[in-house]
Amino acid sequence: MVIQNTLLRRPRLRVGIVGGGFMAEVHCRAARAAGAEVVGVASSTRASAERAAQRFDIPSAYASVEELLVDGSVDLVHVCTPNASHAAITMAALEADKHVVCEKPLATDPETAASLLRLAAERKRIATVPFVYRFHPMVREARARVGAGDLGPLITVQGSYLQDWLLNTSDDNWRVDAEVGGASRAFADIGSHLCDLVEFVAGERISGLCAQTRTIFADRKNTKCITTEDVAALLFRTANGLLGTFMISQVAPGRKNRLSFEINGRAQSLFFDQEAPETLWVGGKAASQIITRSPEGLHADAARLALVPAGHPQGYQDAFNGFVADTYAAVAGDVPDGLPDFADGLRAAALTAAVLTSARDGAWVSVPDLFLPPDTPGRSHPLTAQQPLTTSD
Repeated sequence: MVIQNTLLRRPRLRVGIVGGGFMAEVHCRAARAAGAEVVGVASSTRASAERAAQRFDIPSAYASVEELLVDGSVDLVHVCTPNASHAAITMAALEADKHVVCEKPLATDPETAASLLRLAAERKRIATVPFVYRFHPMVREARARVGAGDLGPLITVQGSYLQDWLLNTSDDNWRVDAEVGGASRAFADIGSHLCDLVEFVAGERISGLCAQTRTIFADRKNTKCITTEDVAALLFRTANGLLGTFMISQVAPGRKNRLSFEINGRAQSLFFDQEAPETLWVGGKAASQIITRSPEGLHADAARLALVPAGHPQGYQDAFNGFVADTYAAVAGDVPDGLPDFADGLRAAALTAAVLTSARDGAWVSVPDLFLPPDTPGRSHPLTAQQPLTTSD
């Protein structure tokens, strides 16, 4: 039985939303699908919160984030604001003893992300980051097949995340402004998803990378002197010798949200495209096949997330719903496999810093693996060291 159903028999979580844009609406839908009560929303102003409350059918609009956080009836806070504000709001929510779901990036630098992870551990709060593409059933199927050794020793991986929503100079958004969105845009925004997904499926960490970035437009409609990248290209390696390449672009005509990867082993290959998430291509020298999502034929963790029969498509919102449901299950005491937590948010911040350093210096950069306290709540992978936070190349 899937976690979404078991949650309905538990005390109902009361959650608050911070933010009033597209992602806040996605979080709101997912919270309700997981059985939570969305009690209120806060935004940049009282008027903005009231508009969001009306649009999302939320009963209360808080005058400020502070007003939301002092509401003792709120168990968990979803942070869905512009990037540069994530860390301060998340820190305040943890200090108010709220569980937190924070949109990525968790922070715009690794040091701040590490401090948030430590605070979540100290407060014993569940703290997660929505790397939601992990929650497509066929991603879990790919991970299970790699883990079972079906591919044999891994050799190479290729991946890309391509969009076109910033293709023209008339296309503008707060994300292009480094003061609001952070020093990295394309990589931090979508490349981090690609890295997380490949590391999650392959079970290997990127240990070193060489990156190049490019900013196509120095000026846009409402933003001048743009320094954040439109494109990033990476060559990378893992400690076990896996070699890979990634292409990330927000200026690829015709590509709306095309996240895809292929992993090649000595026995088999796997290819997944999140714009066609119902299938997984399995390649072999003698024959290849396309596996269609069907709960009866999948590994257990994939079948858990397959909510409807084959032929009834699932998509992005379903994946997001699965992530939120697992977060709420963790609040209730479960330990869901593969739940992306603040350690994964810290990992993304470290990778982003490495990409920016490599692109600036034109050189290979080692990516530190970050070891964290063994009692960190909501951990999604084993720990190998104790406090204090240490790094090793």
